[in-house]
This record gives sequence, structure tokens and C-alpha cells, in this order.
Amino acid sequence: MSEFKFIKQIGFDMIGEITADAGSIISGADAGIVGRFDKEDYVIFPGFCDVHVHFREPGFSYKGTVYDGSRAAAKGGCTAVCAMPNLNPVPDSAEHLQQEIDIIERDACINVYPYAAITVNEAGAELADLKGMADRAIAFSDDGRGIQDEEMMRRAMLESKSLGKMIVAHCEVNELLRGGYIHDGQYAKEHGHRGICSESEWGEIERDVRLAEETGCAYHVCHISTKESVQIIREAKARGVDVTCETGPHYLLMTDMDLQEDGRFKMNPPIRSAEDRAALIEGIKDGTIDMIITDHAPHSAEEKSRGLEKSAMGVVGLETAFASLYTGLVKTGVISLERLIELMAVNPRKRFNIPLNKGDYTIWALNSEWVVDPEKFLSKGKASPFTGMRLSGECLMTACGGKVVYEA
Repeated sequence: MSEFKFIKQIGFDMIGEITADAGSIISGADAGIVGRFDKEDYVIFPGFCDVHVHFREPGFSYKGTVYDGSRAAAKGGCTAVCAMPNLNPVPDSAEHLQQEIDIIERDACINVYPYAAITVNEAGAELADLKGMADRAIAFSDDGRGIQDEEMMRRAMLESKSLGKMIVAHCEVNELLRGGYIHDGQYAKEHGHRGICSESEWGEIERDVRLAEETGCAYHVCHISTKESVQIIREAKARGVDVTCETGPHYLLMTDMDLQEDGRFKMNPPIRSAEDRAALIEGIKDGTIDMIITDHAPHSAEEKSRGLEKSAMGVVGLETAFASLYTGLVKTGVISLERLIELMAVNPRKRFNIPLNKGDYTIWALNSEWVVDPEKFLSKGKASPFTGMRLSGECLMTACGGKVVYEA
């Protein structure tokens, strides 16, 4: 494999099962573009693993599909993703979960692992058939909705622990939302918007961490965005609680003062203050935050055209995640490239027990610059807060299981 002598490999030695060099991994793949790799800025990474995406099927294919979502993920360097359960029907029974699995098996070009719901219809009132879904679900989550009842969450954690599964929680106290839709900070005050207070997030994390400590359940917190959330999780880890967490690129790279009167800046939780951003960055540096996800959440153009107040919550991110983080955090010296790969490829696999198979890799030209143009996205949804930004890092190829699933 002398053609690959200029490729630097990063991250494979962090994953115990895969320690082979880049050449031996690629040699098993249908890599038909070997001759292009002739510069030192080409790097091979283990396939990224995003444990928080929305592929919208079944039920909302006008927003996005497993077909286009998985291909957008491959373009972003992912060979594995975990798909959230806010679907129709909600995967709250073996029968409903199977409907989603059938679509995944038919249309996905990478490994897609579905979540199952914690409660029936994600309504928070009745525990779903966790036992009946445990063998096919990556974990249990009511993502998009916080479980308001403490006893319901306790029951879910006890049941999940007995099944050897993890609870993955979107943390939100409904009574604290008060009609808000962006961060309750300076931008909201200056522009007359209703804000979402930070406590609506960290208040439920504080409760759930206590329950995880009580029950011994493996617990993972979705898309944290506040400085208080970071500190609660940091202290819980120090006590030995089995808790991990994630955050997203937009929370690490933007503050509420970067908002514009445009639905492409609206997501839940919202982009928060400079203090929150600084705490999140400290969290990824000291290991409090375990992984970075995209919360890729496509909507139709019409649903995202109604401004900050009335647009649907959610932005896309699979095709910009690595490049935005490499540009904003690695090139600026905030974290190392090795740490970024740990956050995007290594830690998610370890926590969720997702294997890196031989032939799962992605090749990037780190010095290649491009301007974010959503019209070139493979994702059906186009709303991105990074639109128009100049980023470094272009994915040249992604292979999954030895098969090329994306080629620039």
C-alpha cells in the first residue's frame, strides 16, 4: 500500500479492537481512488459515530429520510449513527420498532442503530415495552421531551438497568419553558424574544443524576448547553455515578449574540451565552463532556422559514460537524486533532458498545477550504447555522464495512 505512505492515521490506536495500520484497513475496501492520496494533509480516521440524529422515518419523510440522512452522514465521515425515536409511530413496542428497522435495512448506507422510546408515544404517562424492544434498540430515550414525572424516570431506570440498557435523556422541565424559544439572554432582551432559562435544562439533569446514582442505571445526557449542566455532571462523575454526556458543534462555536432573525439558528436546547460556551469548551478539554453529536434534525424549508419565534426547532449538521469543529477548535489551538477524533469516533463507540468494523474509515483533506452552501447538502433538510462560513477540512471518501459509501 505504498500509495498511502503520505496519509497520517489518527484514532485507530484509541479503539482496542482495531489496531491495524491504515494500509491494511484500506486494503480490504473497494478504494478505487488510491492515486489521489499523494499529499501530507490527507488523514485517515476511524469512521465517526454520531449517537444523536433524526432521520424522520417512519412518519415524517417530507422532512428527511433514512436514505438521504445516512448519505449525509457518510459525507460527514460517519459510519455509524443512532436514530432518535420521535417518529410516527413512535418505536414504543416491538411492532413499531420493527417498522423503523425495516426502513433502515432497506435504505441505509451506513450502520444505523435505532433508539426505542422510554414511554408510550413519548407521552411520559406509561412505560413502553422496554423488555420487548431491548434486543433491537441501542438504548432508551424520549428525545425531544423531558420525562416530567420523577417516579416514571425511576421506574424506567430500574427496568433499563435490569435489561442491561442505557437511559438517554433529553432534559427539560416543561413548567420552566414559559413559551421561550431562544436562550434567555442578552439577544432575547435586545430583540424582544421570549427566552428559555438555563434551569429548564440543568434542573432535570440534577434530578436524573440523583436517580442514576440511586438506581445504578447507566445514564447519558443529550445535548447539554449550560455551564450548570457541565458542573453537575462533573461532580457526579467525581462521585462515581455512571453518567456520560454530549454536546453539539453549534453550542461550542457560537453564542446567543451570534443569532440572526432566521430559523436556521433555532434549535432545542438553544445556543446560549459566552459563559456557557466557555464552560462547554472546558468540559470537552477536561473530559466532563464525553462526545460531540450533531442532533441532525431536518425540517422542510417552509417549517424553517418562519423566523426565530415560529420556525420549527432543529438544524442539520452531519455535513458540517467535523469541518466546523476542526476549523473552530483544532486550528485555533483549543483542542488537539486527536481529542476531536476521540470525541467524534472513539468515545461514542465505547459508551454505546458500537464496534468499529474493519473497513470503517473516512479520509479527509484537512487543508481543503470550502464555503458552506446548503444547496450542496445531501440532507433533505437545509437549515444550518453555519451557512456561508468558510471551513477547512473536506471529506474525500468514507467506507463502511469495506464498501465505499461516499466519494467526493
